Amino acid sequence: MSDIAGLKVMVIDDSNTIRRSAEIFLTQAGCHVILAEDGFDALAKINDHHPNLIFCDILMPRLDGYQTCALIKKSPRFHDTPVVMLSSKDGLFDRARGRLVGSDEYLTKPFTKDSLLKTVSTHAKPSA
Repeated sequence: MSDIAGLKVMVIDDSNTIRRSAEIFLTQAGCHVILAEDGFDALAKINDHHPNLIFCDILMPRLDGYQTCALIKKSPRFHDTPVVMLSSKDGLFDRARGRLVGSDEYLTKPFTKDSLLKTVSTHAKPSA
């Protein structure tokens, strides 16, 4: 899994537990981790950090994951940045809706270290 070392990965989740566990798994794999508590927080940080991959929780206050993903994908600058939706529900509707707003993958919480890192290596694109 060393192919993901050095990548910048953003984790947007209102759950401190999810943010912390993702941060630990990703840091151990050599990734640079950017954490955001909600969509507004994330949108401000995306411009500063240019992540290679974004994990985005669906259920968040203020701006939900679908809205956040749609805004990221509408931006010409970040249109090609892979977005992986995070949800505790493994529903077909959620997956379909995630695809509609442009998400690249869907990961069910709680995720394992292996599933998280595998998703990163599958979708993250090194910065050009």
